[in-house]
Amino acid sequence: MSQYGERAEALFYQGYNCSQSVAAAFAGEMGLTEEQVLRMSAGFGAGMGRLREVCGAFSGMVFAFSTIYATGRPEDKSRLYAEVQALAAQYRTRAGGSIVCRELLGLSQAEGSPLASERTADYYRKRPCPKLVHLAADLLSDYLNTHPRPAR
Repeated sequence: MSQYGERAEALFYQGYNCSQSVAAAFAGEMGLTEEQVLRMSAGFGAGMGRLREVCGAFSGMVFAFSTIYATGRPEDKSRLYAEVQALAAQYRTRAGGSIVCRELLGLSQAEGSPLASERTADYYRKRPCPKLVHLAADLLSDYLNTHPRPAR
């Protein structure tokens, strides 16, 4: 367990969405303020704006990973995509077989409403999200510890 995982989970319990929680845990590594990251990653939560598509915790991890490791050069896309796919494979394995929000939540389809769920004790108890934000942040922390950052 990493300090990033602990921070991501704490942010989730403060009411931030899954994407915000993971991404903001790495604000310092990205050279951004927490407020900036919370704003930039807000729409990725709940599987992209509560569409229940790609898991927000995974999206937050990719957001932070890209900000830290992408060079922005077109010729580096394949390298970046390969790393994202490797991170997805690790996440999928450890998260229960998916990177799709609705599958991780056990839903057959999205709820069809943009209204955020009320954060109650029951909400936190029934959802895998606190565990998933911790996992996503831990995976990126492990990556940070084993991969040098590219020259910019």
